[in-house]
Amino acid sequence: MSGAAAVPQAAPRAVGIACIAGSAVAFGAMAIFARFAYADGVDTWTLLALRFAIAAACLATLARLRREPWPRGRDLGVAAMMGGAGYAGQSAAYFSALGFAPAGLVALLLYLHPALVAVLAALFLHERMTGARAAALALALAGLALTVVPALGGAPGTFPRLPVGIALGLAAASVYAVYIVVGARLTVRVAPLALASVITASAAVVFAAIAVVVGPAAPRSPAGWLAIAAIALVSTVLAIALFFAGLARVGATQAATLSTLEPVVTIALAALVLDERIAAIQLAGGALILAAVLLLARAPRTG
Repeated sequence: MSGAAAVPQAAPRAVGIACIAGSAVAFGAMAIFARFAYADGVDTWTLLALRFAIAAACLATLARLRREPWPRGRDLGVAAMMGGAGYAGQSAAYFSALGFAPAGLVALLLYLHPALVAVLAALFLHERMTGARAAALALALAGLALTVVPALGGAPGTFPRLPVGIALGLAAASVYAVYIVVGARLTVRVAPLALASVITASAAVVFAAIAVVVGPAAPRSPAGWLAIAAIALVSTVLAIALFFAGLARVGATQAATLSTLEPVVTIALAALVLDERIAAIQLAGGALILAAVLLLARAPRTG
């Protein structure tokens, strides 16, 4: 293929990489916003019901303004299941884990999912596991190990039920891996904002029902509502829109590995805003994750 012919493909791929990176930053701030919301008295189910209801309204409005066609038939059913079971399950596990473990550790556990995505994508999406991808995944997992070990050594005093938080973090990673692989198939046929609208609306219905049953606990002050608005608008609407836009351009495995920027963002913000300690070995782990992202970004996409 000539250089002139390669340019049109390189530009969409670069846009996809930028979208996934921006999504990771927006998602990475979510754990910090959640801590502020919890401190203001909101419970997990009310927070998630409000998050997804606000996000669904915004995404549906954007999809309508862009005149994106809505999914129909089987695609609509799969999208609803992605939201009501996949995204709802991942979010419930992730936000619950924040009550049992440090924000940085929870974010890092979630990012065990690129390895799971790589396996699932190879099995179901026929994405070839190249040497560059394998090396990037190995670097990312090594970085995650370096960041998790110090957290395990220092957290039990502050978080006596740490094993519960770890189990919930691992559950979130597993559900999210399946969600990404299923989403990669739908993005080929369904417009991203319309797809995100259906997913978030379905999740909102699930969490609203749970909140009604257990009894809602709304924020007590404007600060709590501001935190929920940030979760809905920045860490959901913006993050989801960017993620699906990037996913359609770079594929499931690359999107998952590029998203390992998220825990780096969360750890940095947790240290800065929540005063969670970050050790030198964790910084080394973050550097390995960034190296994995750069390696994957330079690797060509293969079907």
